[in-house]
Amino acid sequence: MLEGLLPNDATHFMRVTAAERDARRIADLIAETFDPAEVAVANFEQSEGVWAVEAYAGSAFDADMLRDLVAVAAGDALAAEVEFGALQEKDWIAASLEGLAPVRVGPFHVHGSHDRNRVPPNGIGIEIEAALAFGTGHHGTTQGCLAAIAEEARRARPRRILDVGTGTGVLAIAAARLTRSPVMAGDIDAVAVRTARENARANGAAPFVTCVLAPGIDAPALRMAGPYDLILANILLPPLKRLARPLSGLLAPGGRIVLSGLLDSHANAALAAYRAQGLKLVRRRSIEGWTTLVLRADGAAPRVA
Repeated sequence: MLEGLLPNDATHFMRVTAAERDARRIADLIAETFDPAEVAVANFEQSEGVWAVEAYAGSAFDADMLRDLVAVAAGDALAAEVEFGALQEKDWIAASLEGLAPVRVGPFHVHGSHDRNRVPPNGIGIEIEAALAFGTGHHGTTQGCLAAIAEEARRARPRRILDVGTGTGVLAIAAARLTRSPVMAGDIDAVAVRTARENARANGAAPFVTCVLAPGIDAPALRMAGPYDLILANILLPPLKRLARPLSGLLAPGGRIVLSGLLDSHANAALAAYRAQGLKLVRRRSIEGWTTLVLRADGAAPRVA
């Protein structure tokens, strides 16, 4: 699991090894404590029964604070084993994307420039290169959202679409290419907004995609373009919970919200926040430990995929 791509200016790291259960608890707690735009967290199996937790940031960690978090998640003994260090200069984004194969989800084929010829004639190719923003199509959250976009387009063509936390713009581009409807794409990161705008242009979606710099939906352009028939929010649990009321208020009658960026263990917390706004669960999908939820105001019995 990698919760966000490494910050491009990452200069420092922390690391600790533990059993799988403890490693996941440590990683979850760190991910919930820090802004994902500033700290990336990963946990992975290093050898049989031994898991590693790593966190990366653009400045030195507060060692005492990190050890306290590890102690809360897994005890004092592991906290004493946490290692800190500095990184050699490296293009982490390019390195993370080396050798990635194209990803196919429904009609969408997300690929790099070297795989253009692998998109079938009837497919929707979305070319995403190394960038300083999250969203290459390989993560379970992105795949879950792409699947939801394809399903919603088959059900009823949305006339207005909002993508919150657009990253590379892959979801906004996919929605625009499939529906030919206008898409508002917002992100708190200026680099992400610039990247999404360039990707939309490169993928022939620029006439439909408007990219806006905004935390959440805190931009007049995003609010004035609503209400929306389809809202996409592939971020993380804390901002998803904070946005439950404002996003629900931007949803058109009969519209739907796609939520992702959720570990399976976080999905019920997000669901509760949106149910409190009167939304109903339509579909729940889990891919590689990450959940995507589709909700609407007047839903029928939910389906599991």
